[in-house]
Amino acid sequence: MCVTGKNLGARVPGYLGAWDTGSGQIRPGQTRKAEMLKMSSNSYEVSIPMSKKLNGIPETTSKDLQTLTEGAVLSFHNICYRVKVKTGFLLCRKTIEKEILANINGVMKPGLNAILGPTGGGKSSLLDILAARKDPHGLSGDVLINGAPRPANFKCNSGYVVQDDVVMGTLTVRENLQFSAALRLPTTMTSYEKNERINKVIQELGLDKVADSKVGTQFIRGVSGGERKRTSIAMELITDPSILFLDEPTTGLDSSTANAVLLLLKRMSKQGRTIIFSIHQPRYSIFKLFDSLTLLASGRLMFHGPAQEALGYFGAIGFRCEPYNNPADFFLDIINGDSSAVVLNREDIGDEANETEEPSKKDTPLIEKLAEFYVNSSFFKETKVELDKFSGDQRRKKLPSYKEVTYATSFCHQLKWISRRSFKNLLGNPQASIAQLIVTVFLGLVIGAIFYDLKNDPAGIQNRAGVLFFLTTNQCFSSVSAVELLVVEKKLFIHEYISGYYRVSSYFFGKLLSDLLPMRMLPSIIFTCITYFLLGLKPKVEAFFIMMLTLMMVAYSASSMALAIAAGQSVVSIATLLMTISFVFMMIFSGLLVNLKTVVPWLSWLQYLSIPRYGYAALQHNEFLGQNFCPGLNVTTNNTCSYAICTGEEFLTNQGIDISPWGLWKNHVALACMIVIFLTIAYLKLLFLKKFS
Repeated sequence: MCVTGKNLGARVPGYLGAWDTGSGQIRPGQTRKAEMLKMSSNSYEVSIPMSKKLNGIPETTSKDLQTLTEGAVLSFHNICYRVKVKTGFLLCRKTIEKEILANINGVMKPGLNAILGPTGGGKSSLLDILAARKDPHGLSGDVLINGAPRPANFKCNSGYVVQDDVVMGTLTVRENLQFSAALRLPTTMTSYEKNERINKVIQELGLDKVADSKVGTQFIRGVSGGERKRTSIAMELITDPSILFLDEPTTGLDSSTANAVLLLLKRMSKQGRTIIFSIHQPRYSIFKLFDSLTLLASGRLMFHGPAQEALGYFGAIGFRCEPYNNPADFFLDIINGDSSAVVLNREDIGDEANETEEPSKKDTPLIEKLAEFYVNSSFFKETKVELDKFSGDQRRKKLPSYKEVTYATSFCHQLKWISRRSFKNLLGNPQASIAQLIVTVFLGLVIGAIFYDLKNDPAGIQNRAGVLFFLTTNQCFSSVSAVELLVVEKKLFIHEYISGYYRVSSYFFGKLLSDLLPMRMLPSIIFTCITYFLLGLKPKVEAFFIMMLTLMMVAYSASSMALAIAAGQSVVSIATLLMTISFVFMMIFSGLLVNLKTVVPWLSWLQYLSIPRYGYAALQHNEFLGQNFCPGLNVTTNNTCSYAICTGEEFLTNQGIDISPWGLWKNHVALACMIVIFLTIAYLKLLFLKKFS
């Protein structure tokens, strides 16, 4: 028979009866407090336990229910979300508007609130909208907390656990929690109180045994996947939020670990927290933990209500769950249109659709039909009554942008903790720190051996010019590693910034102080100390320190350029490729490979953008000035020199380098200006980086 919206509305409040597909009537007698829900069909009976101790979780008592009602209730009213998608190529490229969510309504109360649906159904989009982490463009509707609008800094006060765990792998579990507590808890709390909060969260999440173990990276062995997920949850629980959002918390976990994580969330929900999460395909032991279930497909709402009543609802409209079938799989099969239940339903309602018809043409009406069934059901009517109570007479038509981010600590406090964490990460990642120092020492010794003890003769001019060019280019290419500074931690930065850990300026300057400066300054000092004396360069103290300063400036400017290119990038290889191509063109205009005076006017301006040009010119000025390359000849006399170039001044003049003192320092000024410009670009790119999905 065909089930109509009128039939669906006949569900008797206070009862959880079963739908008799033969008579089209509800069989009363089984209340919601019944131990079992039995759904009859023509051929079998399915029994679903309704109230039972779940793996050690105590049964909900009246005291628990009173506690739950005192928590935060999140309601969402007529949520619609559209995005603009670009299609086609070049001249044929056009922009179309795609509907992601359409008229989504519901209420999330304290407990486990699951958002279930197939891939691309809109569950992650809905979760981000409820958590105020979605780009507000194309978004309309209301999201209320206990009937009031969300505060502008809601995303800073609530907890949000992303799908991919973003914790610092080189730190221990406790150190990660200390970072969260130091930046998110108010400064009025003492260190003792913060440590007590940390210990409480560690104990609550069962992380006692691994509290002082490193989380782990691809190079460092750390905690297990489940413990890593619990660490991510612990980072959000530091602020003791009343609402916790999780994006597919079971992704990447085995079934046993996933079950343990959901049991943990269940225990947390019984303390009065409203836990809202998206999930793809949970097993039955996980599904029966849900308090509320929201089913989405193609941006439409298929069901929203008590999770344990979902089977009864779908049974009422003719979709019968086979014995021993997982309800979550059963719901997804219905939505996707590939379940035997769908086939049985089509047979029952007399649907003789052509089997050769395209799946999209058959399934789309099914989704629309399911959405219409739900709108006409008593579940939706009860939800609308609750929504009307929350919204009252002050109905808003559009969501505010919610881009305000508030901070619990000052700029200096954030700078200190970010620098401390970055420095610990540097020490805990030998592949990036120790390896670079070893390579620097090795290259210094190799260059010293090849160009050992340069002579003051015509050959010495060529060798000096060559080795100084190599020193400059080596500083440039060794600075390419700076691209990882912002790319690798991009997801971590976005999550922590949105959650109110720190300001963009605090993060940016903290990374510069703890990572960029020591990793560029120390190799430059080591490289200068090794090569300067092995090469036998000008034996003057000031010349030694000028060379060290020049190499540092080249390294800083090249690293700043790397940050400017890498900021906002998601792939290290792309940023590295752009850096390499840029340095190759800069090398051409460095002053060695081509005489800059002979470059055509419409390209000659490129020399002023070349980092190696300024570094190479400064090193040449520092080394060649005052040198005599004509052996046995006093160049101060009027004797005629048989060599083309006898003095360093002649060489510098031939290269077009100003031999005045300003000719040296103007190169350092140019490098300093480039550092400021590139760092400004990098900071602005971070500041205006799209931080909402």
